[in-house]
Amino acid sequence: MSLPNCPACDENYTYEDGALLVCPMCAHEWTAAETDTAEEGAEQDSVVRDAVGNELQDGDAVTVIKDLKVKGSSTIIKVGTKAKSIRLLPDASDGHDIDCKLEGFGPMKLKSSVVKKA
Repeated sequence: MSLPNCPACDENYTYEDGALLVCPMCAHEWTAAETDTAEEGAEQDSVVRDAVGNELQDGDAVTVIKDLKVKGSSTIIKVGTKAKSIRLLPDASDGHDIDCKLEGFGPMKLKSSVVKKA
């Protein structure tokens, strides 16, 4: 059985000490159950949800739920603006996890916290 990497420093020198897993590099100790929970949490984190809590998928249609200022422009995206056929960006580091085309604005990236599933 292969032991998991350390969740604190990601080194692969993990060893078992009774019921605990130990990393000799950073002295972090944890249980195997914590590793399983962390892996399940990572799978759940990849799910993108809208402002109401509905799970979003590629191809869904969404509606903007509040007025949004467009950076670098004097225009505003109004409440109720629809985006059809969205594409999810799971590794968005800036929080903009939806790529779409907005009616009257063109291609745009949005945060899932400002839309709801239509």
